[in-house]
Amino acid sequence: MDDTKTFAEMFEESYATPKRFSVGEKVEATIVKISPEWVFVDLGAKSEGYIDRKEFLDEAGELTVKEGDTVTAYFLSSRHSEKLFTTKLLARKSVDEFLVNAYKNAIPLEATVEKEVKGGFSVKISPSASGFCPFSQMDRRKIDNAADYVGKKFDFIVIEYGENGRKVILSRRPILEKIEQEKKAALRETLQKGMTVQGVVTSVRDFGAFVDIGGIQALLPVSEMAWGRVEDAKALYKSGDAVQAVIIALDWDKDRITLSFKDTLPDPWNEAVRKYPEGSIHRGKVARLTDFGAFVTLEAGVDGLLHISKLGRGKKIKHAQDVLSKDREIDVKIEKIDRDSKKISLMMAETDEEKKSVTQEGDDYKSYLPKAPKTMGTLGDILSKAKKQK
Repeated sequence: MDDTKTFAEMFEESYATPKRFSVGEKVEATIVKISPEWVFVDLGAKSEGYIDRKEFLDEAGELTVKEGDTVTAYFLSSRHSEKLFTTKLLARKSVDEFLVNAYKNAIPLEATVEKEVKGGFSVKISPSASGFCPFSQMDRRKIDNAADYVGKKFDFIVIEYGENGRKVILSRRPILEKIEQEKKAALRETLQKGMTVQGVVTSVRDFGAFVDIGGIQALLPVSEMAWGRVEDAKALYKSGDAVQAVIIALDWDKDRITLSFKDTLPDPWNEAVRKYPEGSIHRGKVARLTDFGAFVTLEAGVDGLLHISKLGRGKKIKHAQDVLSKDREIDVKIEKIDRDSKKISLMMAETDEEKKSVTQEGDDYKSYLPKAPKTMGTLGDILSKAKKQK
């Protein structure tokens, strides 16, 4: 008994007329008792219904509900004032007589994926009934491997019924979408931008990876996978990988949740000013070549720009690729660093050969000067020479 009900409400219920249900009618009911065979639910107006206990067992045979839980159920039949409900139609012999009701009232139907056929899957509903589920209706995401579904039991909705049961088209999408909307409603109360979440990768594309976070899909863009440049997302992630990431964008209206893995890692720019002081020389790798210069990676997530005006060594060039190649390692000098805007200006560091050349030129500069003309000598030399001549 609900202790929160007032005396007036209980008095009104005691005189209420038990409600009549039509086949397939959907109800939200509270479990009031669980027996070895049945789960009894409160329908209000001093009325109860019952559901086969087997519908609430998981694959391990464990009961998944308890007294006080609210369940969604569909009315099937009434006998001796006892109302039989179901949360889903089970694949039993009597399932054929419920196919029409399942179709008209969108009652979930439990069935087994039998095999892959052209355009989708053959689904076994009962020993005497089969249906067809198109690839597009089996899941909300693209199916990469059809074999992952064969042999498994799922809940389906009959979306098309004809030819006296010979044409039965099934779909999982309405059920999956309903589940996702329920999970989304619950997560909407807890998820916030900036929080760290756990998830599992469901698929990987060139532009990023889709991650399941509590039953809804989020996107981990390739630009947020690492501080450095990521050439191939599939080299970093695969389906089934566990991921910890930070929510950087949350748009419930457009159903978009964006994640960042790199935000869980230290920002290399926090130490950039200390590690790369102006005037210091470092070895880097050419990451990208453009018509205005070359981007050189000093470490993952820290790139500097070597402007094209500093590449020609006095000669005018049109593109950085005229003097450099991608992935080449070069020595560069830090000309200027700006932590706030995350920008580093670079210049080419002098090579040993260039330094040696400059030193030799300094030592040998006298050889390039014109020879001084002979002079008449000092006054003493002139007088001494004059005495000798006398």
